[in-house]
Amino acid sequence: MKLHAFLGAAAVAVTLLGSTALTNAAQVPEGTTLAAEQVFKYRVLDNINAIDPQIVEDVDTSSVVRSLFEGLYNSGADGNPVPAVAESHTVNADNTVYTFKIRDAAKWSNGDPVTAGDFVYAWQRAVDPATASNYAYFVGLVGVVNADAIVAGEKPVTDLGVKAIDDKTLEVTLSFSSPWFIRTLSHATLFPAPKAVIEAKGIDWTKPENIVGNGAYTLVENTPGERVVAKRNPNYWDNEHTVIEEVQWLTINDENQGLTRWRAGEVDQTDVPAGQYPALEAELPNETYSVPQFCTYYFDVNMTEKQTNEALKDQRVREALNLAIDRDVIVNGVLQGGQTPAYSFAHPLTAGYIMPNIPASTMTQADRDAKAVELMTAAGYGKDKPLSINYIYNTSEAHKKIATVVGQMWAEKLGVTLVLADMEFQTLLDTRHEKNYEMARDAWCGDYNEASTFLSLLDSKSDQNNSGYANADVDTFLAEAKTSQDPNVQYAKIEEQTAKDVPIMPVYFYAKVFMQSANVKGWPFNDVEQNWYAKDLYKVAE
Repeated sequence: MKLHAFLGAAAVAVTLLGSTALTNAAQVPEGTTLAAEQVFKYRVLDNINAIDPQIVEDVDTSSVVRSLFEGLYNSGADGNPVPAVAESHTVNADNTVYTFKIRDAAKWSNGDPVTAGDFVYAWQRAVDPATASNYAYFVGLVGVVNADAIVAGEKPVTDLGVKAIDDKTLEVTLSFSSPWFIRTLSHATLFPAPKAVIEAKGIDWTKPENIVGNGAYTLVENTPGERVVAKRNPNYWDNEHTVIEEVQWLTINDENQGLTRWRAGEVDQTDVPAGQYPALEAELPNETYSVPQFCTYYFDVNMTEKQTNEALKDQRVREALNLAIDRDVIVNGVLQGGQTPAYSFAHPLTAGYIMPNIPASTMTQADRDAKAVELMTAAGYGKDKPLSINYIYNTSEAHKKIATVVGQMWAEKLGVTLVLADMEFQTLLDTRHEKNYEMARDAWCGDYNEASTFLSLLDSKSDQNNSGYANADVDTFLAEAKTSQDPNVQYAKIEEQTAKDVPIMPVYFYAKVFMQSANVKGWPFNDVEQNWYAKDLYKVAE
């Protein structure tokens, strides 16, 4: 697949007609007996953070936002786009101008109509420096005209390439040809926002008593660190085909406790604790799942002037540490849930992406270890001159196990002591963004199915570049990829360069490994992004 290719200047209309409601809601087979209680209880590891489409940046909070708000298109059960607030769209011949028809039935939870202007306001809000969104860069990443200049403070928000032709017609102009733009619209940053409510309530607008959304559910409770509860929105355009009446996100910080509560019937879905998948799958094959997930787990190295560990400023040390991580032990010995070793950043299941040949990926671990010792010795470190590194991660037994095992590998092979410190997830997010660390646990789940969703994090200007990595060649390759006939050429160069510089250490590609009660139906197992919507689920009678 050749992405970003310019197809020509002639304007030709191509239309995706809106599908029937059943393609975008719970599809209950005829003859199914539904459970009397339709409440879905979903366990989350960390506190649910800002329930604001233009602010949210973590996976679990995004699942809440997808229930409370809805964009132009959603992800279908197979990961492909399906109409949501937009019932259809047209696009010109070179994929630079998209025009969306807003469905007449789309309403806010207070009964007001959803308009094209609500999207214009939201997208301008996302890039407005005053909003201070860590996802401001996203609007430019997906190509909306002038987004980058607005984020940089060089142009006013009114210059953004989005406008309301009328209340029900939205026009988006892109700075490069993007046949994959539709795939980006299920991301929260591009959801609409209620201007009147935000202006009236300020930072309190997302409180249950104030919030107005356009999704299938409305917020009724948000108890930090405990639970978030949402109930069906009767004004949702497809409420007729929604089955789940209530959704609960329950914060349970310990994976083993989550499993215990799942066994007790207190939650409908929870993550499998590290290493327990084989036994649970043998015991409960109809309720234990492992599916590929569009995420990469990695370690950040602070590459900025705030780095206080002089050794980590040496490329040889970073490369040695990276080589000495035995990823096969991590995935087969610690996690045991279908994860796969990662030596590069972008996920191997990315649409149209060709994995580059990273030298470390074809070496034996013995050869990697030998090379690591050689590099560390050349840098002046080793068992006779030990090195200590501080590592931070968010509280989780799995993260702790991974860090402990890697620390053991580094100690035995290189004489390195890894000092661990866990913290709440929001604290980790803030610490990484502020670059106040030596090394940190990180992970990235793709926001849309194209390699730039991963590799753009390596841009020196990206708000999500938690390592602070800056390489002019990488920035150039990223810019060139946007108009390249075959961006895989640039993507390979980016992966190869960062593998040499080692600002991040990819460890493994995710699998979503979870327990789900047998009476829950409608989960999108075939969507590698695992974008789930409570409105698509239902419970059958047991």
